[in-house]
Amino acid sequence: MAHPPPPSALYTPTFFLALLTTLLLCATLRALSILPSHSAKPRPRAPGTRTRVVIVLGSGGHTQEMLYLLRDLDPGRYTHRTWVVSSGDAFSAGRAVAFESEIEHRVGKGMGRQNVGPGSYDVQIVPRARKIHQSLLTTPASSLRCLWACFGPLLSSSSSSSSASTNSTPAAADLPELIITNGPATACILVLAALLLKFFDVRGAQSRGKCRTVYAESFARVKTLSLSGKLLVRVVDRFLVQWEELEGAGGGRAEFVGVLV
Repeated sequence: MAHPPPPSALYTPTFFLALLTTLLLCATLRALSILPSHSAKPRPRAPGTRTRVVIVLGSGGHTQEMLYLLRDLDPGRYTHRTWVVSSGDAFSAGRAVAFESEIEHRVGKGMGRQNVGPGSYDVQIVPRARKIHQSLLTTPASSLRCLWACFGPLLSSSSSSSSASTNSTPAAADLPELIITNGPATACILVLAALLLKFFDVRGAQSRGKCRTVYAESFARVKTLSLSGKLLVRVVDRFLVQWEELEGAGGGRAEFVGVLV
């Protein structure tokens, strides 16, 4: 009577090749499932639902454009705002705080008063993926540090534990409904972090339709997309351009919406 081969005999190069192929196929199918055309649509929100938005700021022009883009932001709709800036960018951090003060002044004593002021927003700093003149040899390590740090602003705000009495705390502790960016380098890493959360459906990032991303291309890009835009055009949920010449760029994904800033 023939004896079955020992288990070790099954671990041949062919077996490992088949296993690797299967894993790659599963990973590819999963990656395709989280792309915008297959992502879960956001669930309708009941009036008064508290939600969070993550806003990525860049140095100088990117920050100015973003703040102007958000000039009519409704604190009653996005009850907690998380501002993400790169380390060393004190200008953007200061402008975010000043913008929140302007919202508080604009709202005054209206219905949205409870969603403004300290506790309704936080500013989180992440390390730069690559500094100016940094060697390409050390860039992968610094990019990984930036990627790891970017999970923090996505998973919860820094004020979710320190502002227990704030009405926006439930939203602050949840994943963001929306991520808004206009192209600073940090945005590429943060969007990658959001895609990883969706890939593994961390805290329902994919199944609940969280971490949806809107990319607004800079007003300065008239005929060609920026490098960040070229990298993100196929993975963000909406890609907005401000010049008609760019409509349909990125495989038809760019939406011309007119001048935003």
